[in-house]
This record gives sequence, C-alpha cells and structure tokens, in this order.
Amino acid sequence: MNREVDEMEPEEIAGALADVAGAVVRSLVDRRGMSFTTASTLGRLEREGPSRLTALAVAEGVAQPSMTQLVQRLENKGLATRVSDPDDGRVTLVAITDAGREVLAERRRERNARLAHRLAALSEDERRALGSAMRTALPLVRRIVDEPGWGGPPDDKA
Repeated sequence: MNREVDEMEPEEIAGALADVAGAVVRSLVDRRGMSFTTASTLGRLEREGPSRLTALAVAEGVAQPSMTQLVQRLENKGLATRVSDPDDGRVTLVAITDAGREVLAERRRERNARLAHRLAALSEDERRALGSAMRTALPLVRRIVDEPGWGGPPDDKA
C-alpha cells in the first residue's frame, strides 16, 4: 500500500504526526537534571503566565500532591515563585522567574544545536524538503492544537 501523502486519511495523518512528534521528543529530550514534566511545567508558566497550582496539575496530567512537590523543587532552585493573584488576594499563583526563563532558553539552545547537528547529516535536497514540509505543517499543527478542547477525544454530545 504505497499511497501518496495527499491521499492519507485523517487517522493516518494523525498517526504519522504522533510518530514524528514522539520520535523527535525521544531523541531530543535532555534528561540531565530536569524531568519532562518539570520542563513542561516551566514552559507552560512561561507561555501562559502565572497559574494556580491545581490548574497546573490538571494541565500537566499529574496529581496535585505531585505538582506541589514539583513546584517546591522549582522554588528551591529559584526557577519559580509564588505570587498573589491580582484579582483575588486570597489566591496564590505559581509564576516562572527570570532564572527559570534562562534555564528554558538554554535548554532550547542546546536542543536546537543537537537537532541541527543531526540535520547536517541529511543531503541538501532532504533538508530543503524537510524545511518546506515544516513551513507548511507548523502553522497547521499550531492551529489544530490551539483549538478549544484540544487534548481530549472528540466530544460526541453534539
């Protein structure tokens, strides 16, 4: 079954995207000193701003006690801090610090350098084809994952 990519069904495209994402993540994750969940939590705080601990736990798919421990470790390392909610002084939010932003930036620089090193092994034609595919796929994937309700199965209640 050797069909063209433009003939792929949505389920096949979904599987291919998941395979690509998994392969890239597995090959590029820097497992030295910071877990995937820790890096993901810091990244979420950087992207979305200060958040309630309970919301972080739900978003990262971990139990609240586990997120509490993770946030305490981040605080101890100076990568996160707790701040008052400007809308409700009784609520405490978790926020990334400048040191946390710098750690993420350094991890991204190292990750990109590792990937660039691997890409250098491709031929010029292969790099050009991959670059073209990324220019097409990235905006589409971002639009898909930014849609409300992303992250779960389709809602069959309609």
